[in-house]
Amino acid sequence: MVTEPSRTDRRFRVAVLGATGAVGRKMLEVLAERRLAASEVRALASPRSAGSTVAYGDRTLVVAPVSEAAFDGVDVALFSAGSGPSKEWGPIAAAKGALVIDNSSAWRMDADVPLCVPEVNLDAARVRPRGIVANPNCSTIQMLVALGPLHRVARIRRIVVSTYQAISGAGAQAVDHFRAQSRAFAAGDPMPKGAISKQLAGSLLMEWKRDVNVGYQEEELKMIHETRKILCDPEIRVSPTTVRVPVVNGHSESIAIELERPMSATEARAILERAPGVRVVDDFASGVYPTPLDADGEDDVLVGRIREDLGHPGGLLLWVVGDNLRKGAATNAVQIAEGLLSH
Repeated sequence: MVTEPSRTDRRFRVAVLGATGAVGRKMLEVLAERRLAASEVRALASPRSAGSTVAYGDRTLVVAPVSEAAFDGVDVALFSAGSGPSKEWGPIAAAKGALVIDNSSAWRMDADVPLCVPEVNLDAARVRPRGIVANPNCSTIQMLVALGPLHRVARIRRIVVSTYQAISGAGAQAVDHFRAQSRAFAAGDPMPKGAISKQLAGSLLMEWKRDVNVGYQEEELKMIHETRKILCDPEIRVSPTTVRVPVVNGHSESIAIELERPMSATEARAILERAPGVRVVDDFASGVYPTPLDADGEDDVLVGRIREDLGHPGGLLLWVVGDNLRKGAATNAVQIAEGLLSH
């Protein structure tokens, strides 16, 4: 079992696996911005990407092929290369002594792997039998940054959430295809084929992997199971509907919660204004509420439309927006590393 070591003030060797992907590049960007004490940063990817270059602050890194030797001496390994590579290389990097933080779904529901949103449950990541910490799904992360502080004050019994998820969550090729669709849509031309299965331009889609036995999408089931694990509450009821929208970056969520005791909008707003990682953007009378454009490039989760639920007295409604590539993936992973290495 790996427990959190006592560390002195020192510099760390960092590796990023999947460095050429959208989230991997964002991890390097966030690492440089937040100035993690890194003496060395290694950009790793599959052999077909070896030799290409990626940006790290004002430096350019040459991408190396992933191998066992690539993790020699590494203190922190940030993974965003998909479930297959995470399953293969995560245990290898951990065995070499690296703190592995994985952004894929490979380890999220493993009982021996903590699932961490630092503002909510960083302590859970201090004991990690496999040496691996899992990053939750992007939509789960931003939801729980907002709901975690409320849950600590008055236990949440039920969450009803509808997501409005940006195309960047499906990867860079999907963004390129969406833009091509948008040009074709504006011109009245036939839709080009590409990474998106159906027409998203001018429309909405629900095209995640389906579980036909229960009638849910994989994205929805992730939100259910991950929320229960992170909040350590297997009885919390989560009712999600996930939707892909024609927005390039920034996920939005409409959330209704039922609590163990009534909570006013005034109390909830006061709690959220003090909460780490949350920025309240809520003056609806003046037309002020968060949008994906507001969240783009931000690490905070933006919360607005905080109001009492007229359809369920004692409950609350919130509108939550976040940058899915930053807080929904890269920033969350880097924050886990910062929290654990500073202990």
